[in-house]
Parts: sequence; structure tokens; C-alpha cells
Amino acid sequence: MLIRIVKLTFKPENIPSFEQIFDESKNRILAFEGCNSVDLYRDIDDPNIFFTYSLWEKEGDLENYRNSDFFKEVWSHTKKLFSEKAEAWSVNKVQPTNPS
Repeated sequence: MLIRIVKLTFKPENIPSFEQIFDESKNRILAFEGCNSVDLYRDIDDPNIFFTYSLWEKEGDLENYRNSDFFKEVWSHTKKLFSEKAEAWSVNKVQPTNPS
């Protein structure tokens, strides 16, 4: 399993547009092979910062998504809304605390 975390910082006036983009895109992201979940989080201390947290079967599945025309289109609209450059991390779970 691969976890992808992306930090997105928006201009305050662009947040409603981003939330609409995410809402309209999330089911299509989930439809990509290997995508098990995609969640959106908002920073408690800075409401202009959001994080996407997605779970992928393998790195190749994430790369197929990132190379898709769908991603390129959505990303081109989303990045226009940023106040700072996005940051992203791909990580693997090292020590689970949940017994399952």
C-alpha cells in the first residue's frame, strides 16, 4: 500500500472553487485502478490549507492516475487557485497501531 499526502494552500477567495472541484472529482479518482480511498482534510490552525490523503495499491497505480488526461485537466484548474506551491509525499506505513 502507498499513501499519498498532498498539501494545498489556497487564496481564501478560491476555496469554494477548490471544494467544488474536489467534490466533482473524487468519485472519478476513486474509479482509477488501485485507488482505495481519497479524503480531504482541512488544517485546524490555517483554514486556507487543505490536505488530500489517498491510498493506492501500488506506486504504478498512482503514476497511472498522475499521467492521465483527467488528472492533468483537474490539476491545471486547481493549481490556478493556490497561494503557495503544492507539496506532496508518497509514504508507506511502517508501524500500524491498529490490530487489523
